[in-house]
Amino acid sequence: MNYSLGIDAGGTYTDAVIVRNSDDTVIAASKALTTYPDPLGGIKNAIDGLDEEYVKNVKVVSVSTTLSTNTILEGTGFPVGLILVGNYDITQELPTTHYIQVSGGHKYNGERAAPLDLEAVRKFALEVKDRVSAFAVSSFFSIRNPEHEVEVKKTVLELTGLPVVCAHELSQDLGAYERAITAFFNAQLIPISEKFMQTVVNETESRGMDARVLMLKCDGSVVGIKKALQKPIESIFSGPAGSLVGAAFLSKKETCAMIDVGGTSTDISLIKNGVPEMSEAGAVVGGWKTRVRAIKMETSAMGGDSHIWVKGKKANIGPRRVVPLCRAATLFPGFLELLKANPIPSKGILGVNIQPTTFYYKSGYKAIEISEGEKKLLDAIEENPTSITEMYNRLGTYPSVMYLENLLQKRLIQAVGFTPTDALHVLGEYAQWENEASEIGAERLGSLYGGLNGAEFAKYIKQEFAKNMASDLVSFFLEGIEKSEIRKIFDIPAPTKFKVEVPVVLIGGPVIAYRKELNEILDAEILVPEYASVGNAVGALAAKGIRRVEILIRPVSLAAPDMAFYVFSEKGREYFDLYKEALDFSNRLGEELILDYMTGSGLDPNNIRIEIDKKDILPDGWKVPMETKLIFLGTGTYESE
Repeated sequence: MNYSLGIDAGGTYTDAVIVRNSDDTVIAASKALTTYPDPLGGIKNAIDGLDEEYVKNVKVVSVSTTLSTNTILEGTGFPVGLILVGNYDITQELPTTHYIQVSGGHKYNGERAAPLDLEAVRKFALEVKDRVSAFAVSSFFSIRNPEHEVEVKKTVLELTGLPVVCAHELSQDLGAYERAITAFFNAQLIPISEKFMQTVVNETESRGMDARVLMLKCDGSVVGIKKALQKPIESIFSGPAGSLVGAAFLSKKETCAMIDVGGTSTDISLIKNGVPEMSEAGAVVGGWKTRVRAIKMETSAMGGDSHIWVKGKKANIGPRRVVPLCRAATLFPGFLELLKANPIPSKGILGVNIQPTTFYYKSGYKAIEISEGEKKLLDAIEENPTSITEMYNRLGTYPSVMYLENLLQKRLIQAVGFTPTDALHVLGEYAQWENEASEIGAERLGSLYGGLNGAEFAKYIKQEFAKNMASDLVSFFLEGIEKSEIRKIFDIPAPTKFKVEVPVVLIGGPVIAYRKELNEILDAEILVPEYASVGNAVGALAAKGIRRVEILIRPVSLAAPDMAFYVFSEKGREYFDLYKEALDFSNRLGEELILDYMTGSGLDPNNIRIEIDKKDILPDGWKVPMETKLIFLGTGTYESE
């Protein structure tokens, strides 16, 4: 008997499931804490929780992860040098201070707009190479002609030896700024993704598994590991994509909405007739708009491990993920006594990073770039949780909030704090860790928030969390209406309810704790299927292989529209004398790109189906189209053997 193994490494938990290949039935599941910063321990522990007889007969290992999404949401990725080529009007914020704009780029038809300033590129690369982990390059209209991006990549590789990502390798959509952001995050995620996937491969090999390793992408498809490592940006939202496919699989509902509550974020998405609804625009994560094709979803930085902090008369949930107090009390001997003895800071210094329930400890990451002030603060923090008071005693002053923030973003320290998970512990609805730590935290924060006792504060947080979940869901369906306006509705006592006409499936840890509150807020069928807590891992196995390719055909000159033609694709620009030649070439190229990608991902060519959607713009009186867009969609299933 052969089996498949699904793994989901989330921000808090690493899940593993076994599916029997003969009838696609989930027969075993295991959860373990995600280990930080190296996920190997969590993966080992999750697999250890499964029957060895199943594991040794695994033929396919498919992985889903929120690692990339959480890295962007928390701003904890590796530093990247960004090179912009062409006439960029930089009025929008860029995600890095290490960037340069140089002359070059192309026009809409692929003709060179200006010579490439390679000397400026060389100077920049040498200046920042010791301060960054990779480079990203985006050139104007590289989707029409990528030659300048290719030249920059070659030059930077020769000078630095660091990874270089080109925007045209990731997207063929218009939008130079968005392609630059996409390339930046892809470069930022390469070291993290390589380490993660190598960990998975090493673990499967060490256990003697003769298995194909796949990774789930953000469009709900799976891809072979080599392809996945080329474009780690495509794994953003692979966690919720896995949850969506898993929600439909577990609930046996081919059409349903899904609410996925993870440790760091809550995600909403929809599947219709077994096909995930796709976003027309690029994925937006952490406020950054990319050109990555992903499932249509609503995401918020609110999860089970989101930091709850009080300032003034407001209790805030998130956006940063922290280690819950209840878990810290189990992980770190003596933490409970430290928490009991920790004084409440004066209200004047309270903020997101300074609370009576916040502590910090060293993560173990090596610093690449750190200021003297940051170094002094880092030296004042131990490998075990350290309180603000302890830092004050060692520094002679309260720690700089800015330095704390910088160390968190650089992953040099990890925070401990009160979370929704703690609130559920206080209410007795979840009992995974040390209740007393959660109770102390709730009392401390409740006293700051209107004098509530611990149970009252925990109940309030749970209700707020449920209202936020409901507003995220309604916001997903009511595009164009501000989420903040929708959220206000749930604070108004009224004999009305929003009606949701598709089943709503809850996926994630202790989501069943919120079913009652959601039923009180919404008129909907709320489902919590068996194995809901490992829905992401199930979805990683239920997904298919998918590859989309777009090719564009246009006349070289509108003055002579039937004389010569350009074909624009991810391979660059090609010239043809006749339209039929251009069309024939495009059809061959599209199929070749699909087959090369899918077979390179381990799919049998006989199991690959290719659909072609041809869209022409043909003005009256024209003999050939003014524009032809060919969209190739390849789908296939992985044989479990």
